[in-house]
Amino acid sequence: MPRILAIDYGAKRTGLAVTDPLGMIASPLDVLPSHTLENFLKTYFGKEEVSRVIIGMPKNTDGKPTNATPLVQAFINRFKKVFPSMELILHDERFTSKMAMDAMIAGGMKKKDRRNKGNVDKVSATIILQSYLESIP
Repeated sequence: MPRILAIDYGAKRTGLAVTDPLGMIASPLDVLPSHTLENFLKTYFGKEEVSRVIIGMPKNTDGKPTNATPLVQAFINRFKKVFPSMELILHDERFTSKMAMDAMIAGGMKKKDRRNKGNVDKVSATIILQSYLESIP
């Protein structure tokens, strides 16, 4: 069965998460420099069957766009041009960084490892994906 991929897009780094082949469990995949994401996705889509991509959409607590929203929207526009046949779903990513930090603390991750922002991005992508999976009826 095809996987579902989640993207936590950022100006410098992008966190990725993916489901298991049954599409039930979200797991961290990777974190990479954002400028390399398009090439990574071309390679990944070539070797793995992916049914849809979930992109975390940044919003303020009141639901209005954040400073990062235009950056993510620009990536979405490029994604649609490069991968026109891939289903793309926007998913609210409010509080995912805080939830990722809390999850890493609860999981016993050392403070030194929690300071690595790449780890936060990877866990945030996983939280976005898990939240999406839980929202499917």
